[in-house]
Amino acid sequence: MTNYSSKDIQVLEGLDPVRKRPGMYIGSTSSTGLHHLLWEILDNSVDEALNGHCDNIEITLDSDQGVTIKDNGRGVPVDLYRNTKKSAMEILFTTLHSGGKFGQGNYKVSGGLHGVGMAVVCALSETMTATSRRDGFEWTQSYAQGKPLSKLKKGKSTRLYGTTVYFKADPAIFPKIEFNPKLIMERAESKAFLNKGLKITFTENKNVHTYHYPEGIRDYIKKIVGQKSTLMETPIYVEKEDNLLKLETAFLWTPNTDTQVLSFANSIRTVDGGTHENGFRNGTTKAMRAYIERRKLLPKEISSITSDDVREGLVAIINVYLQGEVEFQGQTKGRLNSEITSQVEVVVKHSLEHFLNENQTLGDALANRIILSAQARIASRQAKEAVQRKTNISHRLNLPGKLSDCATTDKDLAELFICEGDSAGGSSKQARDRKTQAILPIRGKILNVETATLAKILANTEIQNLVSACGTGIQNKFDYNKLRYGKVIIMTDADVDGAHICTLLLTFFYRYMPELINNGHLFIAQPPLYRIDVGKKLYYAVTEEEKDEIVKDLNGSQYEIGRFKGLGEMPASDLRETTMNKKSRSLIRVELKDKEKTSETFSQLMGKNAETRYKFIKEKAEFAKDLDV
Repeated sequence: MTNYSSKDIQVLEGLDPVRKRPGMYIGSTSSTGLHHLLWEILDNSVDEALNGHCDNIEITLDSDQGVTIKDNGRGVPVDLYRNTKKSAMEILFTTLHSGGKFGQGNYKVSGGLHGVGMAVVCALSETMTATSRRDGFEWTQSYAQGKPLSKLKKGKSTRLYGTTVYFKADPAIFPKIEFNPKLIMERAESKAFLNKGLKITFTENKNVHTYHYPEGIRDYIKKIVGQKSTLMETPIYVEKEDNLLKLETAFLWTPNTDTQVLSFANSIRTVDGGTHENGFRNGTTKAMRAYIERRKLLPKEISSITSDDVREGLVAIINVYLQGEVEFQGQTKGRLNSEITSQVEVVVKHSLEHFLNENQTLGDALANRIILSAQARIASRQAKEAVQRKTNISHRLNLPGKLSDCATTDKDLAELFICEGDSAGGSSKQARDRKTQAILPIRGKILNVETATLAKILANTEIQNLVSACGTGIQNKFDYNKLRYGKVIIMTDADVDGAHICTLLLTFFYRYMPELINNGHLFIAQPPLYRIDVGKKLYYAVTEEEKDEIVKDLNGSQYEIGRFKGLGEMPASDLRETTMNKKSRSLIRVELKDKEKTSETFSQLMGKNAETRYKFIKEKAEFAKDLDV
């Protein structure tokens, strides 16, 4: 029997818990956690700006990955802390749950309310130096791994105020210390947008980037929309403040089907939403319903407008500032839990109703946009039979006639290959493993869903077949549990037309079945373009460069090169070995890394506005090689 006594109990002192379990405080020790150190210090400087004490923040990234953040706020207090012999600065940087944001008066609003930010950064830094400019002097103290290296030092005299924090993350905690300048620029720009008048400068590798936006989130939403067409020239802007809450929001509608809502609480990005987003959704939905009913615009076939109808095509920024206690979900503050749903709802509903009634021509246009969404939703429901899932063998009659299904009903083993045309479909059927691989030929280039209405999309035969084969339904009717294939593989010819068809399919999956991408089910096959015969040996090349590399390595041996015109012209044995055999094929998994930029790219390259594509082609033309024209 193992002895277990008080001797086995370990009490972690000071900041030791942070070093022992860093994931509890910063989420992880990956790149995300590393950047969270910078966000914690930056948020403290932004809090000074939020409360009217700072209008300039400077961020510097050194070549050795040391970071300096300087502001012109009030400066960290340096007087002795109560009955201790330690300065307030030392307490703040070395003690968890310490700070000036728990009490009332010093900070009306704040993004750093947990009282652990500076101390956690200090604990996870190999070295840190803090400088406070206040009370006529510069005051400096250095730390290492959460412990002070010296007492607070009184430096030269100065009339300036502010705080400078330098830190270098500890390699004993973080496997890789490499800050991403692009992420820092995006965060700095976001903070400047959310705090109109605040100037943030970021310097890296002698490059200086300055962010300063007098119009705040109105400038922000213009940047997000970019070159997209919108239903209104300027966004609707609402600003309301009382003793407990300040709400600022800007929003507009576009003809697109996707929704972009960015929410913030005290300038902290709440990626998982929360009560402020709920209030905004309720307010916009109730306001649009009331306006449509008052104007008698609702067609008889629509019983009511839903929040999903209102959200389609919506681009919005919601930023709330709360005084006193703010409840976030977790230290990384991904979701706002403070109960403000009803307050936000009332303000948004009243403001939007007033705007619509004052601008009835635009109001009617927005109402018609939302009614179209409702009609598309109803059309989707009525077309439900076209997107039914096959749950067992008895449902096979509901599947597309051109689908050559596989024998297995085990989703994890099943694969669906989408290929172009009956010719490629014939070769694929001969090359496949009938037990686990299904083949769906589609005729030519499918509809570009970026420029079509949902009703038109649902009426398209090729898309009906595609959705029916996958089994999940689309958009708000999507049911992940009904997915029939663990891998959905786009297999098109290795030429320009094949790439175009692949792009059209990617657009469809991204806009209408994004869960397949998010959950790692969508792939792109890599059929070869060339076959190189060298005696009894056989080589395949996907690209021109790969072919040249193979030829170069033959060292003068006799060879023959054949170029495949398409999958339909490829012998089944070649197609099986290069593209479909699980042991020898190469697949590209489709992943989504940046939702906002991905949406913007699809809008630019596949949307109705040709000007953005023309501009893109002009900018990239010089880099194009081996055009298939």
